[in-house]
Amino acid sequence: MTWEQILSSNKPILKPQEISGVMGCHPQVINLLAKQNRLPFPFFRSGNRTKIPREGFIAWMQGGLKNV
Repeated sequence: MTWEQILSSNKPILKPQEISGVMGCHPQVINLLAKQNRLPFPFFRSGNRTKIPREGFIAWMQGGLKNV
C-alpha cells in the first residue's frame, strides 16, 4: 500500500505486507522486529501474525507517538 492508500483506508488493522512499502523494508523485517518487541509503532501479535493498528501507525508516522 502507498501512504495515501493507508490514510484513505477503512481497515482498522494493517499487515506487515501493507506497510512494508511505506517503511522501505521487507515484510519479514517487520515480523522479526515484532517478535523481538522492537517496532517503534503500536502492534500486537496474534499467533504468528503481526498486526498493526492503522490509527496508531498513522499517528507514529506523523510524529504523534513518542513512546509506545
